[in-house]
Amino acid sequence: MNMITALIDGEIVSTGQAPIPIVDPATDLLIAELPEADDATVDRAVSAARRSFDEGVWRTMPVDKRQAVLRRCADLIDAATDSLADIECGNTGLPLAQIRGRSIPRAADNFRFFADYIGQSTGELYEQNPDYLTLVRREAIGVAALISPWNSPLALGSMKIASTIAFGNSCVLKPSEQAPLAISQLVALLGEAGLPYGVVNLVNGRGATTGDRLIRNPDVDVVTFTGGTPTGRLIMRTAGELLKPATVELGGKSANIVFDDADFEQAVDGALLGIFTNNGQQCLAGSRILVQRGIADRFIEAFVDRARRIRIGDPRDPATEIGPLVSARHMQHVLSFAPQAGEEGVSLLTGGRRAVGFDKGCYVEPTLVRAESNDARVCQEEIFGPFAALVVFDTDEEAYRIANASRFGLVSYVWSQSLARIMEAQERIAAGIVWCNTPMMRELRAPFGGWKESGVGADGGRACENFYTRQKTVTIPRRPLTLRKIGV
Repeated sequence: MNMITALIDGEIVSTGQAPIPIVDPATDLLIAELPEADDATVDRAVSAARRSFDEGVWRTMPVDKRQAVLRRCADLIDAATDSLADIECGNTGLPLAQIRGRSIPRAADNFRFFADYIGQSTGELYEQNPDYLTLVRREAIGVAALISPWNSPLALGSMKIASTIAFGNSCVLKPSEQAPLAISQLVALLGEAGLPYGVVNLVNGRGATTGDRLIRNPDVDVVTFTGGTPTGRLIMRTAGELLKPATVELGGKSANIVFDDADFEQAVDGALLGIFTNNGQQCLAGSRILVQRGIADRFIEAFVDRARRIRIGDPRDPATEIGPLVSARHMQHVLSFAPQAGEEGVSLLTGGRRAVGFDKGCYVEPTLVRAESNDARVCQEEIFGPFAALVVFDTDEEAYRIANASRFGLVSYVWSQSLARIMEAQERIAAGIVWCNTPMMRELRAPFGGWKESGVGADGGRACENFYTRQKTVTIPRRPLTLRKIGV
């Protein structure tokens, strides 16, 4: 495949500096060396975005025509499913079936959703004052710097692009240097949809160099980032110093609360999906499983039995349920949380090691540990892999206390057949999203964003409109005014 260092004004740039090695995590083989965009290339990409915005061809395009372009973007993604899925699988190790079944349809749906959304957007009108009409318009904000993550590049990178350009903005996307290949190809495809040159641009490179240069460019108006909390802090600090609005969607250590009156089979199924989908590499994973004591032994037995039967293997095999983690470095990070001999308060129930039977690749067994206290490291730090910590609780009050005893607050899961319990739980849990009796359900109309160290701001229809546009208040007299004269 052609290496895309940058895509600027519709032109692919394939040269750069400090090549970034891209390794297939299933085979440990080097599949590409991606040259990093230097400062001049980053600045050129931002200049292209600024020019396209200022010229206004896209920004002033009638909404129905902009909708048509967004829908063509979705159609192009659908048509490229095979090639995009193949590239994403080789770059990330995510099971091909999951990429085809979830990530690519979601990428296309992102564009269709925002095409629909902008057709229904409304302004505000205030007419309480008898002498004036005051209307509030929302206008595109300018040039957005988009920094997307490695754990689901197509789905999450496309969300940033679609939500930004739908409202008339231009953008520069910097994918994660760990998994840039498929999303770079997707950006290259979008030019065929009729987007004017310069509306969507891309630069590849490391966060500390390319990403930092992008954020600091004075022609960038807003910044959005999805990734780890430490990096999010740096980005928020830089953006804040430059007075640039920023949204950051960061880490999670989400509580999955299973009450004793839950539909048991549904709760087991949901807990397995909540931690092991996407190879466990997702910020919204239900990585702390809180189980009420009356059903704890039965739940552990069922969960461990199912976890041991999860099919680990080649991500291109349709039967594979968990593929390799994204890199050897990340694999070592995940395995570092496995309990050591003699460690108090944490016991290994299953997994905790590299998967047997693989000579190559970053394969880790689905892992469950039991922690006697929520204070344990496995309950407080984000592991970001197929690794769950289970804590047993007695009372509902204890469950809420444990769930909220975290510096994160992204999502939470609640399993109970009592409506009263569900209503109490959704009020008591300190998280931006609470899923009740369901695993991950993404409603694009609603805000998706975390509390505490899980982030600032949100994605979603209105949330994105509020971020990627700015308000303009316009006041018009209802009739000719008699003004007070001064200086007569």
